Amino acid sequence: MAKAQPKQLQADLAKLDTLAYDRRAYSEDDLIRYHALLSKKGKKALALIDSLYRWMLIPVTLWPINIQPVFQTCLDIIGKGKSLDKEMLHLLSLLPDPPSEEVCQVFSEHEFLVWKGGYESLVNKQAKFASLQKDAELNPEIQKEWKEIKTQWDVTKFADHKGIIRRSLTGERNLRERFWVDWKNPSDRFQATFNLFCNRWNLYGMERDKPLVMKLSVNLTAFGTMIFIPAYWSLDAKRDIRWDEVMKLQRSRALKKQGESLAESHEERRAWAVKLRKLDTEAKRLKLKGEKLDMFICKELGWVVGTDSKKRAARLRKEFPLG
Repeated sequence: MAKAQPKQLQADLAKLDTLAYDRRAYSEDDLIRYHALLSKKGKKALALIDSLYRWMLIPVTLWPINIQPVFQTCLDIIGKGKSLDKEMLHLLSLLPDPPSEEVCQVFSEHEFLVWKGGYESLVNKQAKFASLQKDAELNPEIQKEWKEIKTQWDVTKFADHKGIIRRSLTGERNLRERFWVDWKNPSDRFQATFNLFCNRWNLYGMERDKPLVMKLSVNLTAFGTMIFIPAYWSLDAKRDIRWDEVMKLQRSRALKKQGESLAESHEERRAWAVKLRKLDTEAKRLKLKGEKLDMFICKELGWVVGTDSKKRAARLRKEFPLG
């Protein structure tokens, strides 16, 4: 009979089941190893990688680096009874705590949309795109040029598991990871040819023999929100992008107002709210109002007096109401 899994491991695996990109399939073994080491060596032995462990349980879109191989390396080292080296310790010291549950939930919902190729919640004009996609699929010139490419290369070597070949991506500030062409390298020769083919027909790739037209898209990344407007797209800024939904996503992880701690978590804000409620009660007893009330609260909480302090207090009262 298989040994029963610890309750926390069961909870962690259930958490992975709620995330996009088949996260459980990729991360289950690592979490099983972590909990086995935790049971064998104790919490103190794994304290240095506690943050890494918590990052393993949140949407990958929020990862500032690829957390998983770093986590695996640390498990290997600790499992052998060795100490993490200085470079690893330095890296771990720079890794912040994972975002709050509220932020993770918003990103998780967005990830599922992206995973399935759906951007409809953030952009309009899907009918316009569908028409362009259909035109590309029926364009004989595209198929003619694609056939010529296939006579020169075995294109299946460059396709992913879905049969999709993608052009080289353009990053923020137009920095391109694959820009140099080494003509001695067959992969570079193919990619350069394929990039020009995609550029000619406004494609981001091919799915077997199906051209994939570039989409107007909005994507969240660990470092910011990227809006991609294809070169062929005549943008109607007010109608094509659902700015209310984009701003909802952006605000979910935006930096706090000036004077508010950038690292405040949900629990930290709750602690501030508890203190604030006690001060509200004391201020009421002292009959403090207006500026005197604001100065009293700021003095007790160590805040800077001003408009931001009043707004901050109001937000805390609204987020954590009495009762």
